[in-house]
Amino acid sequence: MRSVLLGPPGAGKGTQAVRLAQRLDVPAISTGDIFRANIAGDTPLGRTARSYTDVGKLVPDEVTNDMVRSRLAEPDVAKGFLLDGYPRNTAQACELEKMLEALGTKLDVVVEITADTDEVVARLLGRAKIEGRVDDTEEVIRHRLEVYARSTAPLTDFYAERGQLVRVDGMGTVDDVAERLAAALPTPGV
Repeated sequence: MRSVLLGPPGAGKGTQAVRLAQRLDVPAISTGDIFRANIAGDTPLGRTARSYTDVGKLVPDEVTNDMVRSRLAEPDVAKGFLLDGYPRNTAQACELEKMLEALGTKLDVVVEITADTDEVVARLLGRAKIEGRVDDTEEVIRHRLEVYARSTAPLTDFYAERGQLVRVDGMGTVDDVAERLAAALPTPGV
């Protein structure tokens, strides 16, 4: 299974990505993890990424694409993967298609975890309190959710037009959402 997991901050995407990848027996590939590994390993891509993150800028698509391309070329993704945090826009989605085509494969499904905005805000405020994130105010969180909605709407349309998008309600317990995710996935080979 080759899949992408989308969802707003606070929807439980990271938690579900790990569980779903274990269930599918494929690696969960988080762009955040790829960035951290490249930066910690002081790779050429990591040094390039750091030059942006150290000054508070977003890492350009070109660098992100190169990191993902490198990760998808590793042997453990031969039988599948679950991408979390990539693609973030339609340009990256087009680049992902090219990467997979070069590998002789394609995505099986793109799953978007949906969640009620007020519930997500409450979750993130609770997490900010627990983790001591004083800069995660309600205003900041709502802004992040608006940015996500604006940037992701074209991406979900992109995958919906290709018949690859499945939406899953992200509200409820971790186990409930995990079951809904599993039920929404296509049967491999069908």
